[in-house]
Amino acid sequence: MRKDNLKFIDLFAGIGGIRIAFERAGAKCVWASEWDEASQDMYEANFGHRPAGDITKISSAEIPNHDILTGGFPCQTFSIIGDRQGFADTRGTLFFEVERILKDKQPYAFLLENVKQLTTHDNGLTFKVILDHLQKLDYFVHWKVLNALNYGWPQKRERVLIVGFKRNHPFEFPNGHLKTPIATLTDLLEPDNKVDKKHFISDRVAKKLREKVKNKKVFYPSIWHENKAGNIGIHPFSCALRANASYNYLLVNGKRRPTPRENLRLMGFPDSFKIVVNDSQVRKQAGNSVIVPKIESVAKAIVEAIKKPPIKPAREAVQTSIFAPMESSQSTKEIYAKYR
Repeated sequence: MRKDNLKFIDLFAGIGGIRIAFERAGAKCVWASEWDEASQDMYEANFGHRPAGDITKISSAEIPNHDILTGGFPCQTFSIIGDRQGFADTRGTLFFEVERILKDKQPYAFLLENVKQLTTHDNGLTFKVILDHLQKLDYFVHWKVLNALNYGWPQKRERVLIVGFKRNHPFEFPNGHLKTPIATLTDLLEPDNKVDKKHFISDRVAKKLREKVKNKKVFYPSIWHENKAGNIGIHPFSCALRANASYNYLLVNGKRRPTPRENLRLMGFPDSFKIVVNDSQVRKQAGNSVIVPKIESVAKAIVEAIKKPPIKPAREAVQTSIFAPMESSQSTKEIYAKYR
């Protein structure tokens, strides 16, 4: 097994968040696939080549050999926002495309990302099926739900990360309980007076919001989040960006929608990342992407684990970490304190 110059493929690549993370960890991307044309446009503009299309129509023989498979396979079918049909939904079965490629190409390691609800869908049966299939491919599997807030990024985004190795390397998910955030809203948001007026809500909507929060403490900078019940929370961080949510469900300072650049910043993309599609597409792409700094920390842990000698015995049962729903023992008050 080569321990340097690791090569990886980028499945369900979106606009390349996982790619950026693994390249920062020192690995090289040798192939990517993404079916959405607007996402392909962004990916090509930023990485110099266009991803292959629909993975269901690509044979394993067309995919280069690689050391690490990465992919955030489609999550809407497991999401709390969707109807949670799981494997009954066509998108849910795309996991089996991952399984096909793992079986045919036999990469040494993998990283998969999905929504937290995958772990509890159908009383945990869906997730058990996934773990069983990965184990039967002779991978040692680790998983954990990680919250981006604990990795220094101002977005409450909980996602399950599944990591596997062909040998039993001493892998642990990185401890994300940082005392000081990497970034805060102050670092990521533009001053309101420098934002195009098209991003601001109407006076009618603004008046309605002020009525809803008249008994709440208002502070700036903040992001206002309106949940499905119509309640509004005012936070020093963003709630999870979503690809198909209502247009005004997240508002900066209760006045405007995040700009395209702010949406990408909230996902951890650098300002050098080129925008070549319209505002609504960026909003969708950001909501479908990953928190780059969080994935970067896991990617580095994977690379470091590969460099370490495997633990004997050579083959054991699936290695599953303890599920901590918030990946944190911290209270909401403690998290607030870090980001203000």
